[in-house]
Amino acid sequence: MIKLDIDFVRNQFPAFKEPSLAGFAHFENAGGSYACAQMIDALHHYYTATKVQPYYCFEPSIGAGQEMTRARERMGSWLNVSANEVHFSASTSQNSYVVAQALRDYLSPGDEIIVTNQDHEANIGVWRRLEAQGVVIREWQVNPQTAELEDAGLDTLLNEKTRVVAFTHCSNIVGSINPVRQWADKIHAVGALAFVDGVSYAGHGLPDIESLGADIYFFSLYKVYGPHLGVMVMRDALNKALPSQGHFFNVGSATSRFTPAGPDHAQIASVNGVIDYFEAIDSHHFSAADKSPKAQRVGALLHSAEIENLKPLLDFLKQRAGIRLIGKLATDNRAPTVSFTVDGVDPAVIAEKLAEQHIGIANGNCYAYRLMEALDISPEQGVVRLSFVHYTSAQEVNRLIEALEGLI
Repeated sequence: MIKLDIDFVRNQFPAFKEPSLAGFAHFENAGGSYACAQMIDALHHYYTATKVQPYYCFEPSIGAGQEMTRARERMGSWLNVSANEVHFSASTSQNSYVVAQALRDYLSPGDEIIVTNQDHEANIGVWRRLEAQGVVIREWQVNPQTAELEDAGLDTLLNEKTRVVAFTHCSNIVGSINPVRQWADKIHAVGALAFVDGVSYAGHGLPDIESLGADIYFFSLYKVYGPHLGVMVMRDALNKALPSQGHFFNVGSATSRFTPAGPDHAQIASVNGVIDYFEAIDSHHFSAADKSPKAQRVGALLHSAEIENLKPLLDFLKQRAGIRLIGKLATDNRAPTVSFTVDGVDPAVIAEKLAEQHIGIANGNCYAYRLMEALDISPEQGVVRLSFVHYTSAQEVNRLIEALEGLI
């Protein structure tokens, strides 16, 4: 198997050459990744050369619009959907909020939405608010011993009144990669829609939306080496069925129907830089003769590198007394997002002690408030969360383990 060239990868990120970050180890990537140089360059170019209203008949407006259109087309290609199914906005929370407003007029009293208690609140709260319109909310609960969502829980809730099931591709606390296609098939079998939160998955490799079967798929580009944008893939059939949330005169424009606020033009154009980065990874590691889908082979390459670093961290945590490790103890179907509690120790203390050693991690509920309650963990204290991606080096992981050994 081809091995990720970690030196090549890290050379694509200015953060690793930034003097103020020298000696800092970033283990809070689930909250936001470093930006690749290609994206930074694209953003700089837009602001310096094309910072005008796009899509008019003069230069530099023509160039601005071309870069925005190109970004949408290229992102669609990597996600295996059409460009018109890709929507950009300020955040995933905003995208889900807009869809919830559309559902107010689309659903009827008595219709049911299933939400989980494993998700980030962005894929729970907006749907729950529809109870005010008479929509019935059902909760698909995790197994409190394993923190996992199980098939039986979904099977029990699905019925002829189910209209939407909202669930996560990968929990930002548990780290498990859920079987999206398997669950989407069950959901579609009763005539319902599958809304999938991929925020904690996409940074580990862009998904093939067509193969997943999701009707809506959300993720955030600031966790995928890019700008602070939310990406929403909405399949064409659903786009046409839901009431438009944009200006009345844009009702015929697929990409304007669910973007009521003006998108950040420069950031959309800079998405080209994110795709340039993935293209660079692909061309550096794979032959042009390889005809497998780029997103698939690049994703497998990134995942392999992450798993190699994840195993020693999990092995270390499993053997420590007083540690409650959330989620799978092995690397199978797991992202490198590792959460745990330590008996008698506030997670904030561990985060502060690691910060003193220039290691950045997360602590708290990380917007998975309901999951904390389900696992009988104080949402106010939450967990210790360690998260990394493919650009994290083995040396950084070893340094983290050594620091944790001195603390716990």
